[in-house]
Amino acid sequence: MFKVTTPAAMNEAFARAFNSRHIDNLLSLYEPDAALRTDASTSTCRGKPAIAAELGKLLEIPGVMVSRNNFCVEVGDLALLRADYSLTSPEGKTIFAGSSAEVVRRQADGSWLYVIDHAAGASLPRVEG
Repeated sequence: MFKVTTPAAMNEAFARAFNSRHIDNLLSLYEPDAALRTDASTSTCRGKPAIAAELGKLLEIPGVMVSRNNFCVEVGDLALLRADYSLTSPEGKTIFAGSSAEVVRRQADGSWLYVIDHAAGASLPRVEG
């Protein structure tokens, strides 16, 4: 399991958890009632069982993830993050890349966990009109 002690370290921890290929490592980064959205739809996974099902699909994709924190705005026990990430195939080709938006919360033990994770949140096109 991964314990994150600063909010700016969340995105790197997510990539390490993905690269470990263990769903429990990924789930250890989420609050029990966290929300996960993976694309531009309005479909949101709530709670660890639903998040596990969605992240299980991600783990089916071979490759190595790199995720770098773009910014971290911390206010008290909450922080807003943006990550720039990529998944690279074993042959070195980029499978996909994007930018996420997340809200993390400090826990009683001082660790930080995802409350809201929008994997494509910072990659979506502008709203026109």
